[in-house]
Amino acid sequence: MRGFGRFVIATLCGLVIAAGVHIVAILGSPYLADQDAFSKVQATLTADKAQIISAPGGENTWLPNPDPAVAVATCAFDLRNGPMRVATRTGSLPLSFSFHKETGGVFFAVTDRAAVRGELEIVAMTGRQLDEARAAEDENAPSRDVRIVAPEVQGFVIVRVVAPSPSLRPQAEEMAKAVACTAEPDA
Repeated sequence: MRGFGRFVIATLCGLVIAAGVHIVAILGSPYLADQDAFSKVQATLTADKAQIISAPGGENTWLPNPDPAVAVATCAFDLRNGPMRVATRTGSLPLSFSFHKETGGVFFAVTDRAAVRGELEIVAMTGRQLDEARAAEDENAPSRDVRIVAPEVQGFVIVRVVAPSPSLRPQAEEMAKAVACTAEPDA
């Protein structure tokens, strides 16, 4: 019985170590991946407009399962040089923005239902930049910007415009490409 007890303990220890290695490998893979989403959209850091990564019905995309009825565009941001403003005019087609951290995960999302007078405008910034903007603000004329604090200094915005019918696909693509992603100088 003594030899069998050592065998059971050794087997259990091996299983615990294997489970630990497995969990570390799964949780660490997004941080170690060479071709994550941010690295694919990083080329858009200097663009002033969102870049199409999947046109409705289009074949040229790196998305694993693109929706044929949705135009998808993106722009990356780096908040080290100042906040980034994402703005567009809304139209008849459903539109949404989702803000993602560089390391993965959505930290803010909004749809065209939040638009004011047909305009949707979001300013992404760091906590320090938000404090500076509040300090520089005139008390009698507060900013009307919708400001969000990004948990990381780099990330990207995914723009989705839905084309409910094939005849609206070109309009959806044009709306996605019209989204402005401009860096604002640090105050």
